[in-house]
Amino acid sequence: MARFEKDFLLGAATAAHQVEGNNTNSDNWVQEQMAHSSFTEPSGNACDHYNRFAEDIALMAKAGLNAYRFSIEWARIEPEEGVFDEKETAHYRDVIRCCKDNGLEPIVTLHHFTSPVWLIRKGGWEADTTPTDFARYARYIAEQYGSELQYICTLNEANMGIQIAVVAQQIFQAMVAAGKVQVGVNLEDLMKGNPLLAQENMAVFGTDRPAVFVSPRTPHGDEIVMQAHAAARKAIREAAPHIKVGWTLSLHDVQAVPGGEAKAVEEWDQEFSHYLPVMADDDFLGVQNYSRTLIGPNGSLPVPDGAEITQMEYEYYPEGLAHVLRRVAKDFHGDLIVTENGIATADDSRRAAFIDTATQGVADCIADGLPVKGYFYWSLLDNFEWQKGYAMTFGLVGVNRETQQRQPKASLSFLGTLR
Repeated sequence: MARFEKDFLLGAATAAHQVEGNNTNSDNWVQEQMAHSSFTEPSGNACDHYNRFAEDIALMAKAGLNAYRFSIEWARIEPEEGVFDEKETAHYRDVIRCCKDNGLEPIVTLHHFTSPVWLIRKGGWEADTTPTDFARYARYIAEQYGSELQYICTLNEANMGIQIAVVAQQIFQAMVAAGKVQVGVNLEDLMKGNPLLAQENMAVFGTDRPAVFVSPRTPHGDEIVMQAHAAARKAIREAAPHIKVGWTLSLHDVQAVPGGEAKAVEEWDQEFSHYLPVMADDDFLGVQNYSRTLIGPNGSLPVPDGAEITQMEYEYYPEGLAHVLRRVAKDFHGDLIVTENGIATADDSRRAAFIDTATQGVADCIADGLPVKGYFYWSLLDNFEWQKGYAMTFGLVGVNRETQQRQPKASLSFLGTLR
């Protein structure tokens, strides 16, 4: 039941911190270990993908996939400011070559939420020095791997900090239930505050409120993120001009109910439209969608009564992906790649059904002339969903937490039949 042409990028996605394990130089690792951490559990060995990447890549190839989106961990590559780790550099070169050997196109993300501890101590994603630091890292990656890469995503979900800031201002349970934030963050804990955690943060980061990438972001921080992307894009193109560069955004299918039209416009501007100037020179946009958001006169509405709910408390709504692709294509005129789309569920038949509906929507968009070049399901593995720990099962492949044994699901095989 092939749905896409053979050159269409059909794959799965992961993020380094969520699957590799023992990412000890990152801000997240430190936060997970704190006595008063807001994380449900630490990442620990995660899925041991650091050591088992060849096995995991082979599973994708066997299923018929032809691409793999993964992130390189900045905290591994540059554990100290200005010091690059040759061993870790060689490791990611091995991952890239393993993809090639298995017929998978490697799509690299430079930053997927986690940052080196040293960056956060300098002020993190609110600091004026961060764009320069990120560009240095991006240049290094392009110089090291440029000959083997065709695509680089600079930042994953560059708008996430703004989304979290908005929800943090109005932390009503209805908004949380509406799936306002497409990431596993415990927003209630974030808002309550914890003086003991603040003390720990001060001891480790030199501030009681470290500006990590998924912290509630100020307008200045939003500018820093945009500057970092632009600086990284410039560095990559100077080092490896053939590489296509873009970033990814977390985008809901924003739908207004009667009376909510003005609020819906505000919502879409916050998530997407105000980034258009910085994206104008990008080669592609990574579209990441999981559900829809209904907007009434006063803002976001709860999930409708009787709607199917995922483990993340999103509404089951695979139709949203095609809606978002069509909407972004009106204003962004580069290529589009679905860099994340998926569902957290224990019922793999619902996962396959979700993929079926979502990818049919993608195929319809292509038939109508939209330049959609790829679809990456989130996620390859049942992995570490940030502050929510390991309870959220997004994966096409199950992972035994005791033995790390892989358990491919029927949804993996189904995805592979689509090209």
